[in-house]
Amino acid sequence: MDEKMIKAMVAAGAIRKINIIGNGARFHIEANTPNGAITAETHKGKIKTWVTLDAAAKWVRSIGIGSAQINLARWQPGQRELQI
Repeated sequence: MDEKMIKAMVAAGAIRKINIIGNGARFHIEANTPNGAITAETHKGKIKTWVTLDAAAKWVRSIGIGSAQINLARWQPGQRELQI
């Protein structure tokens, strides 16, 4: 789901819990809704990712959420990414 839809859902009160998940060397966002978890996506439909935790946290604040849970279980800060 893209940023515009997520902001609308936050404004409507459908999203109250956000998870910032570290996977490899990047972070992505999952939002919990009454119908299940949704992942933040770009306009092209790919998973939206951030290189730093603070950038992901700033994005969460920009959509109107003041708190988030962080999952670092699969975060590998030194991992190099494949260039595709």
